[in-house]
Amino acid sequence: MTTTVAAYAVPSAKAPLERTTIERREVGEFDVLIDIKFAGICHSDIHQATEGWGEALFPMVPGHEIAGVVEAVGPGVTKFAVGDRVGVGCLVDSCRECDNCKAGLEQYCTGGGVGTYNDVDKNGERTYGGYSQKIVVAESFTVRIPDGLSLDVAAPLLCAGITTYSPLKRWNAGPGKKVAVLGMGGLGHMGVKIAHALGAEVTVLSQSLRKQEDGLKLGADHYYATSDPKTFEELAGTFDIILSTVSAPLNFGAYLALLKTNGALVNVGAPEEPIALNLFSLIGGGKTLAGSMIGGIAETQEMLDFCAEHGLGSEIELISASEINKAYERVVASDVRYRFVIDTATI
Repeated sequence: MTTTVAAYAVPSAKAPLERTTIERREVGEFDVLIDIKFAGICHSDIHQATEGWGEALFPMVPGHEIAGVVEAVGPGVTKFAVGDRVGVGCLVDSCRECDNCKAGLEQYCTGGGVGTYNDVDKNGERTYGGYSQKIVVAESFTVRIPDGLSLDVAAPLLCAGITTYSPLKRWNAGPGKKVAVLGMGGLGHMGVKIAHALGAEVTVLSQSLRKQEDGLKLGADHYYATSDPKTFEELAGTFDIILSTVSAPLNFGAYLALLKTNGALVNVGAPEEPIALNLFSLIGGGKTLAGSMIGGIAETQEMLDFCAEHGLGSEIELISASEINKAYERVVASDVRYRFVIDTATI
């Protein structure tokens, strides 16, 4: 039997979100029904709600930073029980058969990954995200939230946490490495925390020094304003890794010049506009310009366990559902420290 639940949806591109109801599918053999407690607001929710990344499906219920409690399980479920604290990130399914899926890289599924919202599942049904009261998800795409993390600060880890953890691990951030985090927002502040916990020397590169005090408290060793031309002179050839969390076009050549020989600039921000790049900024110094997208399910669990071990939750502003539209405006204006999280009890 399907379940009718309250949700907040975008009725059409660029329209304000409004309260509505949606149908959640019947709990299948390997499904879990999750009573959603908190849902983070990611900038990618706004990109999709405004069709900044291309044509989208409406009405849309955004939200892929979901934390809640298991309310029911299908008869074949073995990983979870009623009452467990769980999370759901950006994916709710994949083909499970391609080489990437078999390697635990479901985010790069070549056979048809299914997004938590703004997508169509294998049964031809629309997916709706976390700005809602409940969700039904396959147990294999559900992760356990450790007891050391409260659900509200854990919710943004399902996107912001794994999006920064995965490339930092892949490019071996740790003792002896100099890591710069470009952008001090919802993604960037978690990048600072995680890079510091991994043992790297961490520098924040932000437009201004407005958030310097916060950055240093969160684990940064240094903080520079990119609006100051002297920053690029002083830091030339400094970093092993630059993690760019900025979702606006940048002069990548200028940032590549801040890398050491064989250094990597890894982009996790997703600007709506294309960029131009002089390839000599890569060739000179053997540098790498790379991209990274969230992480696989096993790595997401690894990230949550790591964050619990090190006491790393997101810095949040908890809001009611009636404040979502205002929160969207503030995210666009970079006026949040550092992640809005919806108390879904207010839906």
